[in-house]
Amino acid sequence: MKIKASIIGASGYTGVELIRLLNAHPNVKLQYLVSENNAGSKVGDIYPHLDTADNYSFSNPDIEAIAKNSDVVFLALPHTKSITAVSKLIEYNCKIIDLSSDFRLKNGANYQKWYQHPAASQSLLDQAVYGIPEINAANIKRATLIANPGCYPTASILGIAPLIKNQLLDIPLNHPLVIDAKSGVSGAGKTPNPHTHFCEVSNNFSAYQAGGIHRHIPEIEQELGILAGKDFTIQFTPHLIPIPRGLMATIYAPVKKNISQTEIIDCYKSFYQHQEFIKINSLPRPDLKTVIGTNNCNISLHLDQRTGYLIIISAIDNLIKGASGQAIQNMNLMFGLPETSGLTQLAIYP
Repeated sequence: MKIKASIIGASGYTGVELIRLLNAHPNVKLQYLVSENNAGSKVGDIYPHLDTADNYSFSNPDIEAIAKNSDVVFLALPHTKSITAVSKLIEYNCKIIDLSSDFRLKNGANYQKWYQHPAASQSLLDQAVYGIPEINAANIKRATLIANPGCYPTASILGIAPLIKNQLLDIPLNHPLVIDAKSGVSGAGKTPNPHTHFCEVSNNFSAYQAGGIHRHIPEIEQELGILAGKDFTIQFTPHLIPIPRGLMATIYAPVKKNISQTEIIDCYKSFYQHQEFIKINSLPRPDLKTVIGTNNCNISLHLDQRTGYLIIISAIDNLIKGASGQAIQNMNLMFGLPETSGLTQLAIYP
């Protein structure tokens, strides 16, 4: 019996990627593909690359029908838009994986501060499980509601987690951990705006929301704080690079003295020894090509003996490991499937 999966918000970048990946998943049957803007249209007419023998169509939202006829519902909606849908879906016997930020922050007041929107009920926030499988698999397996992580947090948290858990960081008092990150334009979503216009992005490279105001900051700090068992502060600056997809986080982490590059690599390999999507290396030129089209996170480690900083390069495909692929990885865990089911694609080259 195949898992019946529906997608609400199926025509955005993450929704379209969910269709592509789930269509090829050996254990999944797609049910409802909800897109109010494209309801009644064939998926293949709007997105020719998704023209399959199943001839899927987009539909209008009918929460009750979706919940009653789905084993799992993916929500690929803009931030602040999932709260109402989840509040209704949770009443039915289906699992929910939300790709927005609406259930990632455990503190409702914190969510309202960063998103200028009322938070979901505290009972739903408490019920939501943060979905990084490499760190939280046991809770994900038991979950009904998954808060699928953001792309920047995924690369950042996976890049730094082994150092925190093994207490190898040596951050001076009142100094934040520095994360410098770059993302392709698809990370901004499908809705056009002046800053993602081709003429603005092409042959350009821009920093945005600098000065500690990006909405992913509290998410990263929350999860790193859980790992550390205490409050955790980051200095985070995102950048937009002129490519469609791909994300790289460069993390500058001061480590304890007298630790070697070999010991650090061994630490990371041990921490992720059973995680097939994490690739540990010390490539001389870490890049994005090695992860585009995959659910992998490539972590390249470089110890600067002169300064005592470990430079961590964490690279992912923002639409797959940073969104839709990770959501499917979470689904696999929730239904007792191998984490790699439907996610074994190799990188696209060139």
